[in-house]
Amino acid sequence: MSPSEQTLFDLGPDSRLTPAVRAFRLALVLGQRLRYLMDDRLRADGLTTQQAALLTAVRTLGTPALTEAAAALGTTHQNAAQLVAALERKGMLRTEPDPADKRRRRLTPTEQGARYWSGRDSGDEAAVAEWFAALTPAELATWCELSQKILTGSSSGFPPPGTGRLPPAS
Repeated sequence: MSPSEQTLFDLGPDSRLTPAVRAFRLALVLGQRLRYLMDDRLRADGLTTQQAALLTAVRTLGTPALTEAAAALGTTHQNAAQLVAALERKGMLRTEPDPADKRRRRLTPTEQGARYWSGRDSGDEAAVAEWFAALTPAELATWCELSQKILTGSSSGFPPPGTGRLPPAS
């Protein structure tokens, strides 16, 4: 972390923040940095990290409705709709009518999207491994366990992926 980030967000060793607030700010700065790094990797192909996350959710969920995909990403219906529109224009995703409810649309990956995505995995995994290379394997395992614990503990009021519901706005 740069000295300016430490000063700007009061994250350094002499931070006056409570441990929870310091941890939150560290997670926020780390999340932004990781998103920037992945956006940079995807930029040449005209994709963003959020678009890639949506493609991953669709591949995992099968043919989710837009509301289910939005919930899986922890984003709004409107934001997910913008991501879908961009991915449709790029030929990576298509929407189809839901046979059970014609008012709903189902998200389906295209062959082009599947081919593109399958070719990215090993290079992206190597880059992500490099971003976490400062941690030993044991530290990385601990980081994953602690992150999972925080995610589980902070899920109160947040719907599980696939439910199509987001928590009410504060």
